[in-house]
Amino acid sequence: MKAALKTYQAKRNFAVTPEPAGGDEAANDVLTFVIQKHWASRLHYDFRLELDGTMKSWAVPKGPSYDPRDKRMAVQVEDHPIAYASFEGTIPEKQYGAGKVIIWDKGTWQPQPATPDARKALAAGELKFTLHGHKMHGKWVLVRMKGRGDKRSEKQPAWLLIKEKDDYARPVQEFSVVDEFPDSVRNKAMPKRKVAAAPPAAELPATLSPQLATLVDAPPPDAQDWIFEVKFDGYRILARCDGDHIALITRNGNDWTAKLPKLRQALEQLSLPPGWYDGEIVVNDTSGHPDFGALQRAFDAETTSEIVYYLFDVPYFDGHDLRGQPVEARRALLQGLLQSLPASPLVRFSDALDAASQRLLDHACRLGLEGVIGKRRGAPYVTRRSGDWIKLKCGLRQEFVIGGYTAPQGAREGIGSLLLGVHDEQGKLRYAGNVGSGFDDASLRDLRRRLDALAIETSPFEGKAGGVRQPIWVRPQLVAEVSFAQWTSGGAVRHAVFHGLREDKKPAAIVRERARRIEKEKTMESKSMPDCALPASLKVSHADRVIDSDSGARKIDLVCYYALVGKLMLVHLRGRPVSLVRAPAGVGGELFFQKHVDTSTMPGIKQLDARLDPEHPPMLEVASLQGLLSAAQWNVVEFHTQNALASAYDTPNRLVFDLDPGKGVAWPAIREAAMLLRAFLTELGLPAWLKTSGGKGLHVVVPIRPKHDWDTVKAFSQAIVAHMARHIPERFVVKSGPANRVGKIFIDYLRNGRGATTVCAWSARTRSGLGISVPLAWEELDELEAGDQWNVGNVHSRLGVGNTPWDGYARSAKGLDAAMKKLAFTPPA
Repeated sequence: MKAALKTYQAKRNFAVTPEPAGGDEAANDVLTFVIQKHWASRLHYDFRLELDGTMKSWAVPKGPSYDPRDKRMAVQVEDHPIAYASFEGTIPEKQYGAGKVIIWDKGTWQPQPATPDARKALAAGELKFTLHGHKMHGKWVLVRMKGRGDKRSEKQPAWLLIKEKDDYARPVQEFSVVDEFPDSVRNKAMPKRKVAAAPPAAELPATLSPQLATLVDAPPPDAQDWIFEVKFDGYRILARCDGDHIALITRNGNDWTAKLPKLRQALEQLSLPPGWYDGEIVVNDTSGHPDFGALQRAFDAETTSEIVYYLFDVPYFDGHDLRGQPVEARRALLQGLLQSLPASPLVRFSDALDAASQRLLDHACRLGLEGVIGKRRGAPYVTRRSGDWIKLKCGLRQEFVIGGYTAPQGAREGIGSLLLGVHDEQGKLRYAGNVGSGFDDASLRDLRRRLDALAIETSPFEGKAGGVRQPIWVRPQLVAEVSFAQWTSGGAVRHAVFHGLREDKKPAAIVRERARRIEKEKTMESKSMPDCALPASLKVSHADRVIDSDSGARKIDLVCYYALVGKLMLVHLRGRPVSLVRAPAGVGGELFFQKHVDTSTMPGIKQLDARLDPEHPPMLEVASLQGLLSAAQWNVVEFHTQNALASAYDTPNRLVFDLDPGKGVAWPAIREAAMLLRAFLTELGLPAWLKTSGGKGLHVVVPIRPKHDWDTVKAFSQAIVAHMARHIPERFVVKSGPANRVGKIFIDYLRNGRGATTVCAWSARTRSGLGISVPLAWEELDELEAGDQWNVGNVHSRLGVGNTPWDGYARSAKGLDAAMKKLAFTPPA
């Protein structure tokens, strides 16, 4: 030990410096570490690990980072005495390392299981370890860089200090530990290890109720204080391992061990320590994403060998009750355990997701996942529903009790639709609408078989089941998992889709889930922060002003929406003159339709050549994402584009037909109208592309080669509409007035005139709910339920599709001459 400190002692005059000479200290019972903040010629952080009777030491110029991608340089220096871990003071001038030193962090450390021999690992140039400090937690690694071939690199080798991925890891953009916690911890007691020392000893209980998550309507404002995971689309299962056998228990306490023989065998092969292990079972699809329907089919067919168990918590472990420990400590213990065991294809750890909460939710929804789960850092495990665990869903989805069904129509077998219910606050079952889609032939037959065995004479619902014809009632014993677009004011679901039966949930426990807004803890500073990444230069005024009272959407939500869809939307905006619809007072307030504005204060929006429209001020173009965001900050809700590019403004390159339904027109008639219009356009040899309007109707768009002038193109589009109205007068009218189209559809051709505009794809609408215009494939039309099926709030469920329904749009453009000839159209003189 004295030989190891020779270099350290030779550099210092201990008659002058207050630093300890050291060399006679006894080793600690556990390995300690210290990080000292050192204001020498340059500020740096001295990182020291106790090993072999000394403190192995590195100078880290920038200090540690919790971001695994942020690798921090660490220059190895001479070993220091163990007593140095307690040093805090000022090294005098002209002494080696002159400057102030504080104990920035301290605690204990241990090599990771994969590197049990720290000496060999250090000599080999890669030491993995776990820290238990006041500020430093979780898994880290020191990696020696290759030498430069000079003597200095041999004396002071360069290493990298890197945070490994675990529940403590956080992006550098969100969290800087050296900035957040700059002060000394000298007077704080040595922190206990998070799991091993603190939890009380306890016998393994025979039963355990799981902690449940609370549905919330938005990511938490203090997202950096939460851990986020995938919301698995499966069944919650707790595994009880007592050393002799394994039991697999549902959230309601049902023993499913016999149903999951392969999973039980996989857990037995791991030889897990005694404990309760919490997780979710799923069946993944071909893209690796959980598929609830596939999970149910696996149970129905008794082929459960493909079921995967994702573990995310361990409330009891190896003779200790861990429920009082922080969630991140329990997860770190579980992750370390699974990493130390042989890899199992059926048992996996549920990794934390590495991004800001809103971006996580957006990405999860684009991938087709159900949503994300958030767990507040530092929270204990409680055997009930808790606000410390939250769930954010990509869309509305929950369980319903089946109280009846309707008979099938036409060629359909089994059932027509399921009649759904939820329990109210008094425990009475209330009708909540029906679901008639999402079934395949096998599920229809299986449901009918099950429901026939439960048939009863009277309704199980309290009160009436509004609008249901010839219902067949059943005992309310089956639970269905259903996604839907929204709740009506009468408490029924709209546009529902069946996903499967839930055998792990009791009918009596099914109530309507109501999302709540989660707030910061009172100890945290409360301030409004956007839930998305916005340019630092963009200042959003009145960010929390509600612009749509029905959905509760704020101005910042709309700005974030345009940041989210900007790349998709610019494809449809670029090069086209645009008009802006401003709503300073929000939806329902006064609107301002503006084609001309001063762009000096609106970066990203440019004025077009004044010669395009010489009698008026210059027209506008949204040229970049910055332009979208600066317009949204200016209270722009809608973006409308013209039918010609600025580069060839006198010759339009598209036709737009807006299917505008009159009073009394049902949605199926609008879908039929779109198909009829498409059929006629196809007969004319013209391509037809489809998008929602974001309002009541649909838009059919025809890309054309730019040749004819505005008057010719508008007149030709009018001739097409006149033909449709003449041959199908029971469906279409050629006049636009409301009185002319009661019970009929006006195909608006006026969008094709010079200066006329149509709402751009992905634009929001100034309507209740903030519907959006979305590109569609024709194959999707049969399942489309409304022109505003997607909105600012649920756009996550459409991002994965994006613009792909319009792949090939530009290449499909045709000239109009042949179509004009077929229609016997004569261009205006």
